Amino acid sequence: MPQHSPAAVIVLAAGAGTRMKSATPKVMHPIAGRSLLHHAISAAAGTGPEHLVVVLRYAREQLAAHLETISGSIDRSVLVADQDDVPGTGRAAECALTQLPEDIGGTVVVTYGDVPLLTTSTLQTLVEHHETQGNAVTVLSANVANPTGYGRIVRTAEGDLERIVEEKDADDAVKSLTEINSGIYAFDAAVLRGALARVSTDNAQGEKYLTDVIGIARTDGARVSALTTSDVWQVEGANDRVQLAQLGRELNRRIVEAHMRAGVTVIDPETTWIDSDVTIAPDVTVLPGVQLHGACDIASGAVIGPDSTLSDMEVGEGATVTRTHGSLSVIGAGATVGPFAYLRPGTELGAQAKIGTFVETKNAQIGDGTKVPHLTYVGDATIGEHSNIGASSVFVNYDGVEKHRTTVGSHVKTGSDTMFIAPVTVGDGAYSGAGSVIREDVPAGALTITEGRQRIIEGWVAAKRPGTPAARAAQLAADPAAGDPATDSAGPNRPGSTDDANSAEKES
Repeated sequence: MPQHSPAAVIVLAAGAGTRMKSATPKVMHPIAGRSLLHHAISAAAGTGPEHLVVVLRYAREQLAAHLETISGSIDRSVLVADQDDVPGTGRAAECALTQLPEDIGGTVVVTYGDVPLLTTSTLQTLVEHHETQGNAVTVLSANVANPTGYGRIVRTAEGDLERIVEEKDADDAVKSLTEINSGIYAFDAAVLRGALARVSTDNAQGEKYLTDVIGIARTDGARVSALTTSDVWQVEGANDRVQLAQLGRELNRRIVEAHMRAGVTVIDPETTWIDSDVTIAPDVTVLPGVQLHGACDIASGAVIGPDSTLSDMEVGEGATVTRTHGSLSVIGAGATVGPFAYLRPGTELGAQAKIGTFVETKNAQIGDGTKVPHLTYVGDATIGEHSNIGASSVFVNYDGVEKHRTTVGSHVKTGSDTMFIAPVTVGDGAYSGAGSVIREDVPAGALTITEGRQRIIEGWVAAKRPGTPAARAAQLAADPAAGDPATDSAGPNRPGSTDDANSAEKES
């Protein structure tokens, strides 16, 4: 637990977020694989507070369910407080206090659910500064080029914090100030509870402002201060989708940079997107156009990309994944995947194995050293070690009602265009001929073929497609002295002419 752990952290998330123009609550919009609220709660939880409270109102039930998911992922309880009809951040904090012990002492941090770049480190610095200085209230501030919309920090001539003025209540002199209130505070618990009881709604918006606590504490002779952060991005909120995208890009830049500093080679950071929960070992190479989502885990020496999107994937040491889309799958050490492969959930590819070009897999376990090189669908199947599945094969797993499973043994070699009609088993060391349709189990070491007589009808093209390029090519093959059909222009039916095409259409 950090040395300066707050007694409680309150996360305010009761707003409707109407500027998002979305049926989804604002704080549930995601960047870097987590919702805004998830980012905020993770930062708060990292400070090690005894109590963690989230204040809700708009879309309360939906957000409460989302909080349960977040709570499970961070492995700690999260309390919910409901804001009533009284508007304002002060009232929201007051409602949160109802979920805390009445005699709670120490520091209470208040933050927001829409500041996804705020870090645990910054919150810890705020608490340490607050407690070391013996403050009643400490506000986190920042200097910005365009302060429009923010409350302004007003300081005394000596540079101490005097008060915070909301823009709607500010005159021109206050609006000219560029130091803004982030809305993130550290309070002495007793001061916060006592001051909120004295805060009124006598202002332009009829709201109970949390900022008024500062004026009350100062009037009471308590010490208040502002801690200025140089990293403005950490206090930026997302009010609309433009700001959401800006925050997402900046967060991604930081994530990618952190991986590079930890030993990952990223060829083109501008086209690489990596979610917060992705783990990448040193000496991985990420090529341009890669997206790594969810809880991907990439082992050392792997090469990912270009142009690949992986979600919740495990990629083994030294594996290569090229122009591939995959999710909820495992790729073994030294295996190769792609280009243009599609790995659906449940795919497990063994070490040194291969899923090649235009191969789709789903719920398939493919053993070490086995190759599925190209143009194949493997669904609901188990394939042993060191087998080879011929091109254009299909594991026919669906009978129109239910899915069935195919089992292929080790060291099996199947010809191109083999159809496995599930449920069916092919034993170790078996072979199949090209074009086989396997409907019955194949014993180990056997050869299975689907036999059909090949018919040859001599002269069919000349009889049924006279005057076509094919007919003239066949004539030339039979009698080279007849002339080259590609250069013969003696008649209207020369290859490629309009008359020739028309005659072919009429014959067909």
